[in-house]
Amino acid sequence: MSGMILVPEFKGLMANRNVLGTLVRRDLRVRYARSVLGYLWSVLDPLAMSLIYFLVFTLIFKARHVGNEPYFLHLLTGLLVWQWFSLCMTETSRALLQESRLVKSTNLPRELWVVRVVLAKGVEFVLSLPILVIFVAIYVIRGEAHLNWTLVYFPVGMVLTFILATGVGLILAPITVLVTDMARVVRIGLRMGFYATPIIYSVQSAPESIRRFLIFNPMSGIMELFRSGFFESELGRRAVVISIVLSVLVFIVGTAVFKRFEAPVLKEI
Repeated sequence: MSGMILVPEFKGLMANRNVLGTLVRRDLRVRYARSVLGYLWSVLDPLAMSLIYFLVFTLIFKARHVGNEPYFLHLLTGLLVWQWFSLCMTETSRALLQESRLVKSTNLPRELWVVRVVLAKGVEFVLSLPILVIFVAIYVIRGEAHLNWTLVYFPVGMVLTFILATGVGLILAPITVLVTDMARVVRIGLRMGFYATPIIYSVQSAPESIRRFLIFNPMSGIMELFRSGFFESELGRRAVVISIVLSVLVFIVGTAVFKRFEAPVLKEI
């Protein structure tokens, strides 16, 4: 049943991949058209937040074992990934409303308007990676960090983030059109999700009672995939397996929900 739902949408997106690419490039140009610093904004926010959390936890609270060491690298990796995911949630939720005229007047697959947001934010994430590479190199040279073979899981984390963000976006986009309060729910959900995701802490540092719940947050295993190449103790196979299963499940459910509400959405916009 799930295969029957996904195949037509996948074929439609592939048939319009050139249009999708054009829309992604347009989004990136519009985002940086009047910006003096351009894509540097993609790294300034997570870099600034990493510095703030680093100072708060290490200097003010003098916390120990909150996350992996070096802690600043732990923070920066998590905040870069979270920025990609959270921006996807914010912008996919209003993707159909912002492009309402094109959504109604073209024969393009409507899922394309959600996928284009996730891809554009994914490109911004990739553009932010040089700053992560710089800090990894600094810590490796200083002997405070070591790379290991699990670095190959980094692209796997990117694929899972794309799948999860697209699935959630396919749920949020039509519901936001039909329920005006959904935008506020998304903002509250992201605030709660930030602290329910091991960004400023690691899963291993959480109490055992809380850890049991954290692994059912699909972003927990995804974070471990991104960090595993820098922190050997980070990779928890159970959390990763759960993240894979939940990400794929959310994607399938998202596709079904989007298709179910497509007709009412077209009438509403």
